[in-house]
Amino acid sequence: MMTIHIERLRPGDDLRRSLQQFARGRELGAGFILSAVGSLGPAMLRFAGRDIPTVIDGDVELLALSGTISRHGVHLHASVADAAGQVCGGHLLEGSIVRTTMELVLGIAGGWEIRRETDPLTGYAEMVAEYRDALLGARGPD
Repeated sequence: MMTIHIERLRPGDDLRRSLQQFARGRELGAGFILSAVGSLGPAMLRFAGRDIPTVIDGDVELLALSGTISRHGVHLHASVADAAGQVCGGHLLEGSIVRTTMELVLGIAGGWEIRRETDPLTGYAEMVAEYRDALLGARGPD
């Protein structure tokens, strides 16, 4: 069963940290971003294949946000556009601060649990998802 949660973040809120706090505070098993509209300033992104964060200074519009959230962690990708319309995207990091507003619509997948475990092939903490029947504790669809 899926439920919906709608949230508005305010100026000065850290987008990634706010989503982490939401998931931990509600002991969320599995959630995902349905919609996100707002602005950031600055935005902190990590580009593919790079370990060093990139700071996009100034005011930017959030064009897209996607990813998974749970009490065990978040994995978020964002695309932003600056005042000149230049677009870039990558992993959303802490330090991405809401400028005027951030309107979030989150999907919550009942019965699902998302964890992160190190994958020996990639070396990264990758998603492990498991469905648990609320009454029987049984494993569900893969």
